[in-house]
Amino acid sequence: MAEKHDNSEPVETTTTPAVKNPVHFVADLLERLGREENIPVEIEPTWRHVGRITRRDGSLSHFRGTHFDLNGMGSMEIAVDKGFAAFFLQRSGYNIIPGKTFYSPKFAKAIKSQDSHDAAYSFAKEVIGFPVVIKPNSASQGKLVCVAHDKRTFMQAACRISEIDKVFLVQQLVKGHDYRVVVLDGEVVSAYERLPLSVTGDGKSTIDELLDKKQHEYQARGRDTTIKKDDFRIDNRLKRHRMTRNTVLNEDQSFALLDNRNLSTGGDSIDVLEDIDPSYKDLAVRIVKDMGLRLCGVDLMVQDDIRKPLDAAKNNYYVIEINSAPGVDHYAESGDKQKMIVEEIYRRIIRLIADVK
Repeated sequence: MAEKHDNSEPVETTTTPAVKNPVHFVADLLERLGREENIPVEIEPTWRHVGRITRRDGSLSHFRGTHFDLNGMGSMEIAVDKGFAAFFLQRSGYNIIPGKTFYSPKFAKAIKSQDSHDAAYSFAKEVIGFPVVIKPNSASQGKLVCVAHDKRTFMQAACRISEIDKVFLVQQLVKGHDYRVVVLDGEVVSAYERLPLSVTGDGKSTIDELLDKKQHEYQARGRDTTIKKDDFRIDNRLKRHRMTRNTVLNEDQSFALLDNRNLSTGGDSIDVLEDIDPSYKDLAVRIVKDMGLRLCGVDLMVQDDIRKPLDAAKNNYYVIEINSAPGVDHYAESGDKQKMIVEEIYRRIIRLIADVK
């Protein structure tokens, strides 16, 4: 059975047969691309989550999920830690979202710190001002990213987060368009706007029924996203807007059920790769280079439009975070064009690793 290790996904053994899993997307794709490029790609057969690539000189390069040898270990570890990454991003001159890190009660006690839940709430109320964003320091895919508007929702989020992470961030809520820009070896290879999990009314279905329909639509399209209907963040947002899960939306009335905009939590995307302004391409490339990475997803909150030039005087963007192992399965499932973009990204990755020119 799987055992937990730090804040990452389970460490798998080979005692249980493989089942259909979203992580197989990358393994299947790498195997096929390896055959097409005549590059040996070997996948562990039970879990299909780890593998190795044989380089041109005969040496081996191992990978786990979307973690490849392209990025150095130190830079990759810093990228995983949102607090550390924000520190170095700010030192390099980039705009980060104002905020501060705090600790779970157990960890705060262990390191003899007062910066736990009560201190975090005081910071949110007196320094930043509600509403605020509160999120785990090391989790990915939008897990437990919450917008808190009062003490109740703040403490609820802090307690939930402290169950999975010993460090959490409290940040100012900034508004704008949320973009993921993926950079590979100094070139932007993917860019899209991220939209939150939303439903659109038909004048007769409840929000819960619309969620079920959306899940069925994903399954029909082959998208592996599983919408967590019991997510407490949905209930908080509905309550804030004086709705319930039994509310019937008017025909064509859209409503966002989550504040975060991750594709893995049911969000959608709008591709902007062909339209992104060169100034934002340059920004993303510089960020990745300064963080010591070759492959990285840069998440930007842009107050205007990424299709327009970056206003150097206003600096109208924030770096939300960076991801040294950007997942692309949900993005690839959003359309044929996106699938082709993802295939080209992974083709380039295995060619770079294998040193095939």
